[in-house]
Order: sequence, then C-alpha cells, then structure tokens
Amino acid sequence: MADTAGRPSTRDTYRHGDLRRTLLEAGVQLARDGGPDAVVLREVTRQAGVVPNAAYRHFASRDDLLQGVRAAALSALAVAMEAELDLLSPSGDPADYARASLRAVGAAYLRFARTETGLFRTAFATPDRVEHDSDPAKAGRSGLNPFQLLGVALDRLVQADVLPVRRRAGAEYLAWSAVHGLAMLAIEGPLRRFDPAELDAIGLRLLAMVEKGL
Repeated sequence: MADTAGRPSTRDTYRHGDLRRTLLEAGVQLARDGGPDAVVLREVTRQAGVVPNAAYRHFASRDDLLQGVRAAALSALAVAMEAELDLLSPSGDPADYARASLRAVGAAYLRFARTETGLFRTAFATPDRVEHDSDPAKAGRSGLNPFQLLGVALDRLVQADVLPVRRRAGAEYLAWSAVHGLAMLAIEGPLRRFDPAELDAIGLRLLAMVEKGL
C-alpha cells in the first residue's frame, strides 16, 4: 500500500471561484514561509488537494501565480500601513498629524519587512512599476496600495506647509529608497543580527532624517 501520510487528499468539488481563492491562499502561505522562490504551482496544488493540472484553469503559469501572490502581499503591506495610520488622531496641529502620518507609513513598512519577511520579499520580487497601478488586489481597505499611501502622507506634508510644493515631485522615491534600504539591511544584510529594539531605534532616526531631508 502506498504511503499517503501527510498528503492532502485530492478533491474535485471546488466551485470555480473557490479553487482559485484556495490556490492563491496556499501560494500566500508558501510565500510567507519561504519567499517568492517557494511559490510553485505543484506545491500549491498539493496544498489545495487537487491535481496539478487544475491550477492551469486559474493561473496560466508559475509567473501568473506569483503575480497573484505578489498582489496579496502588497495588499497585506497596505493594510499594515493603514492599521498604523488608524492609531493617529487627525485632530490638533495639521503639521504634527502630517509628520506623524509619514512616520506611521514608514514604521509599518519596516515592521512588515521584519515580521512578514517572506511576504515582503514576494511583494517586491518583480520590477513592475507602481506609480499608476490601479489593481485593487494590491490595495488595502482604503483602496490604496502602499506607494499610494506614501503619496497621501507626502501630500499631507505639502498641505500642512511642512514640505514645499516645489520639492514634492518625486519625493516618494527618496523616502521609499531610504526606508526600503534599511528594511533590506535588517532582513538580509549586516543589521539582521541586531536586537529588535536597536532596529526600532534606528528606524525612528531614519524616518526623522527622511522627514527633514525632504
């Protein structure tokens, strides 16, 4: 008798939409555990308990599946940013709120990189442009993706007279480059051995430097 221990039993009772969602959820879990390289069609179908060919009805290729998982990872990052923003009170000094919004977006980004490293790597596994990406699958509860949430925070700085209008263009790239660089040093570079409290302190200093530098 063949040993089937640990293998999900195959099934063919999924409705069309259910199977796609199940395959995508399996892909997200694989990415969470092992990053983008772990997202493979055969393992996704094994996790879902269906034959490998079933995946091709919903994802034309492994790259197609990876794009779906990548979108879910970006959405999770956007939700993390929104959760951090929800902790702020918009009442009071508009300048203080604008500064706090930028810090919240950056802090959530850095925390997500460290706590959801597999999803973070997957979110940026392809070199797609993000400026005009309107894919709702990559958005959070607000309908905005991470890049757009950063843009809103920068716009608040302009509206509060913290950031001069003449310096607004392209500011997303400056802020993003700095914060993403620290995130990568923390998860893949020499900072990965630092204590979490040390990384938190470095992150706060970096965000303050970004705000002043803009």
